[in-house]
Amino acid sequence: MKRYMERFSIEGRRALVTGASKGIGFEICSVLAEAGADICAVARDADGLAEARAAVESEGRECLAIEAELATIDGPREAAQQALDHFGAIDILVNNAATTTTASLLDARVEDWDRMMSVNLRAPFLLAQALAPKMIEQRRGKIVNISSQTGIVLIPDHCAYAASKNGLNALTKSMTCEWAQYNIQCNAICPTVILTPMGERVWGRPEKGDPMKAKIPAARFGLPVEVADMVLYLSSPASDLVNGDTLMLDGGYTAL
Repeated sequence: MKRYMERFSIEGRRALVTGASKGIGFEICSVLAEAGADICAVARDADGLAEARAAVESEGRECLAIEAELATIDGPREAAQQALDHFGAIDILVNNAATTTTASLLDARVEDWDRMMSVNLRAPFLLAQALAPKMIEQRRGKIVNISSQTGIVLIPDHCAYAASKNGLNALTKSMTCEWAQYNIQCNAICPTVILTPMGERVWGRPEKGDPMKAKIPAARFGLPVEVADMVLYLSSPASDLVNGDTLMLDGGYTAL
C-alpha cells in the first residue's frame, strides 16, 4: 500500500454514525466502510437501517444496526451502550442526525425548538459523553459533528435550527478543549444546502432554491458524498492536527 493510502485509511476502525438510514448518514456509512471501518448505524427507520447495513456489508465490513430515538435522553445513551457492548470501543463518532422546521421568530413553536435542541445538540453531547471514556482509555479517537453553515451565517426562518447548530459548533470546541490531550480530534463540518430528502423538502422549489444558489459562488448545492468524503478525511490519520475546527463546505458562500 502506498503511504498516502495508509494516511487516509481507517482500516479496522469502528465508527458510530447517527442518522444512518438515509441521506448524508447513509453515504457516510458507505464511504467509511469502503475505507475499511466497521459501522454502528443508528437511526429510527428500520427499513433504512437495513439498507445501510446491506451497503456496509457489501464492502466486506461489519454493521451493527441500532434503532434509536435520539430526541429522548435514554435513546442516545442506550445506543452508545449497545455499540460498546458489541464493539468494545468506538474509534469514530459521527453525529449526523438532525431535524429542522422552518418558521420565523414570531411564528416558531416551542415544541419544534425543543425537538431541534434535543436531536441536533443534546444527542451529540450524550453520545460523546458515553463514548469518549473508551477513546480516552485507548488514547485515540475522532469525533465529527455535522453542523451547518446556518450555524455561522444566519438566514431567515431558521432561528431554532441555527441556534442548535451554533451550539454544536461550541460543543465541538469544548470537546477539543478537554479531550485533545488524549489524542482525540473533534471537528465540525458546516455544509451548505445538501440535496438530501430534507434538503429537497426545504430548498427544492425553484422559487426557494434559486435565490440561495445565486449567493453561492459555485452556483450549486452539495451532494451527500461530498460531506461523507470530508468525514473520511477527518476520521483518518491524515487529519490528526486538525482539531476544534468548524470546516465550511459551502461552495464559497461564506467567502463573500
